[in-house]
Amino acid sequence: MRSVDEQLERIMATAVRPAPVRVAISEAHGLRCAEEVVSSRPLPGFDQAAIDGYAVRSVDLHGASEAEPVSLPVVGEIPAGSRQPLRLQPGQAVRVMAGAPLPTLADAVVPIANTDGGTARLCVHRGVPSAAFVRRIGEDVQPGDVAVRRDAVIGAAQVALLAAAGRDKVLVHPKPRVSVISVGDELVDLARTPGAGQVADVCSHALTAAAREAGAETARAALVRCDARDVTAAMQDRLPFSDVIVVCGAVSGNAGAEVHAALGELGDLDTTRVAMHPGSTQAFGRLGPDSVPTFLFPSYPATALLLFEVMVRPLLRLAIGRPDPYRRLVPARLTSPVTSLLGRRGYLRGRLLREQATGDYLVQPLGTSGTHLLSSVTEANGLIMLPEDVTEATVDELVSVAFLPAPA
Repeated sequence: MRSVDEQLERIMATAVRPAPVRVAISEAHGLRCAEEVVSSRPLPGFDQAAIDGYAVRSVDLHGASEAEPVSLPVVGEIPAGSRQPLRLQPGQAVRVMAGAPLPTLADAVVPIANTDGGTARLCVHRGVPSAAFVRRIGEDVQPGDVAVRRDAVIGAAQVALLAAAGRDKVLVHPKPRVSVISVGDELVDLARTPGAGQVADVCSHALTAAAREAGAETARAALVRCDARDVTAAMQDRLPFSDVIVVCGAVSGNAGAEVHAALGELGDLDTTRVAMHPGSTQAFGRLGPDSVPTFLFPSYPATALLLFEVMVRPLLRLAIGRPDPYRRLVPARLTSPVTSLLGRRGYLRGRLLREQATGDYLVQPLGTSGTHLLSSVTEANGLIMLPEDVTEATVDELVSVAFLPAPA
């Protein structure tokens, strides 16, 4: 039996980042930038008014007050988008809109609230310092500045900077492509009511959602019977379009033998059991001409989701460039006792809480009556991990808990 850490080491060694692709910036949100984007132009591109008001020379407003306002002639108006150059002479004002280019010699904008709002002649009863309410050329970004750094996650702000830098496309690391294949003679699609001995296909839907939450592009294949030829055909259909494949279905017995035989024909499939509970019976290999990492998990949805969390999610996070692909671990005190199997790392869903008085973490174990229970999965925000040499942990004992935040 192989340890969890040894299995993870084998799995993580297969991580490969998909080749970068160039996409429209509108499609780049959430992806990692694969290039250093350097701005070719300044932002803003010209000196512009930050608010609606009057462009002035600040020196002309020296001493302006309610008691002694400064009076200036208004010699024009500049709307946003104007391309007509205008020169301001000493002792003059020009009405400007927010975003409008400043006239030559103007160094400040007076808010309308500081004036009487005059159209031909303006009374200013409160002056402004130089550069007030002005966005200077290149104030935000200068030509040659790095707008978006390599490996930065592209969010809304990065999209804005890319657009401002004059880029309509950007080189990104695409999401890894994950295919989920559900195998079982007993399975039926959700649109059908299961008959005697039949089970609705829950597992493939759950794993597809888990892969999407992990940052992958997902594809869910049609249901496959426990027949070696059918399994092989389904795999050959998905291998060219996948960076990772997760097969859920029979892992033991006659049906499991059919699945193992089909997968084994496509590459090296390692069926060594893993020292964990639940989910010790699983398989992993690199299959097809491109050696695609492929997992075989049991069809119990709660167990399959646990195995995905422990084994597949770190691989996907590494593939999209996350420096630490694992969940954050926190120490928490148990609110009720738990048990585990000697020699296996135990995984148990839990509800992570915070003690108000001390700020310490508490964890309430869930699903202690059965690891197969889906209801405990939906209520959990933590995964309790018990070492291989621990068979029981008591109330108030400190345990390691992987924090499972709710999906964004």
